[in-house]
Amino acid sequence: MQLQGVIMPINDISARLADIHARMAAASRTAGRDPASTNLVAVSKFHPASSIEAALEAGQRLFGENRVQEAREKFPALRESWPDLRLHIIGGLQTNKALDACRLADAIESLDRPALSDAIARSGDKIGRLPRLFVQVNTGDEPQKFGIPREEAHDFILQSRARFGEQIVGLMCIPPDGQDAAPHFDFLAALAREHNLPEISMGMSGDFEMAIVHGATLIRVGTAIFGQRPLQS
Repeated sequence: MQLQGVIMPINDISARLADIHARMAAASRTAGRDPASTNLVAVSKFHPASSIEAALEAGQRLFGENRVQEAREKFPALRESWPDLRLHIIGGLQTNKALDACRLADAIESLDRPALSDAIARSGDKIGRLPRLFVQVNTGDEPQKFGIPREEAHDFILQSRARFGEQIVGLMCIPPDGQDAAPHFDFLAALAREHNLPEISMGMSGDFEMAIVHGATLIRVGTAIFGQRPLQS
């Protein structure tokens, strides 16, 4: 995969990270929450390893990638220099990529169907470990998006916890574009409380402050840190 476009200067990435953390802290104070209760996942999809290195130099350690193949190309080498780096797979996951995802990732945020549960379970048995797992909920019931439908979420969470135990740590959602995200955030937070799941991954560059107010423990921010994604060729 080749990328074209302007690469964000190192100093800009550091400044943007500092700005995001300041905004996170302000949103936490607005909600009466401890700023330390929400962590930042820096989404590096389509951005080169040099941009990730700049974020690492600025102190960022938690990253998110949508595609397993891209993560495989970038992160093993980065871990050699930064062994405390953590990687989340946050995009829709094909069953034939489950083994690589389990090998690469510290967490998979996109568990959303029984077939993927089967593939992840087989992968865990093969390599002797499982990453932390989040159930992705399609809070808008959008047919073009990944995620378990709302009406099926409760039962699927129960089934997943019965199968994977404490490796099921939370829920994730991506609200519909053009809609008020608040009801979707509230739904996910309430569902996490109902199932006593500690992690709630919601909110991106355009709405992460709202997500924090509504209970996010993880926000996934890419553009606001790394700039517009470079063009693919």
